[in-house]
Amino acid sequence: MSDEEIWAEFEPVISGCLENYNNMRAVEGERLKTDVLSKTQKVLANVLEIEKIVPLNIESYKEKLYLKVKDAVEAAEVDENRILSEVALYIDKIGVDEEIVRLKSHIETMRSVLCDDGSIGKKLDFIIQEMNRETNTIGSKANDLKITNFVIENKNEIEKIREQIQNIE
Repeated sequence: MSDEEIWAEFEPVISGCLENYNNMRAVEGERLKTDVLSKTQKVLANVLEIEKIVPLNIESYKEKLYLKVKDAVEAAEVDENRILSEVALYIDKIGVDEEIVRLKSHIETMRSVLCDDGSIGKKLDFIIQEMNRETNTIGSKANDLKITNFVIENKNEIEKIREQIQNIE
């Protein structure tokens, strides 16, 4: 048998195998996309819950801190405006508004990248790092058990997403 005759025998089989392989990869890719989008939605839901809690938490903390400072310096003459200024500075330090905005932006970017064609694995890896960074910052600033619990849930979901995107080119 000549090389051409051998190739004529094997080419349809090899082409069929490659077509099946590519179809299988496409199906797996869609399943990964669906899973990552679902996990991303859970992260966003938790971020929206954190966003609801933060203003109430800050206001409550502001009142408690103000009363503690006022009680501590009651005997001494202290400028009330100075106390309010210090409380405001501290509240600004523990605020997570910027982190929430960036985290929501990263989630939207991830959704967009998942719909792109071509090689997206490295982009997703970078985005997940940024999502993790913002989540960690929120956690480090959190002084509320509910927020901490949402942060822990998000860290778990982000880790699951990270594991899934390792399978994406």
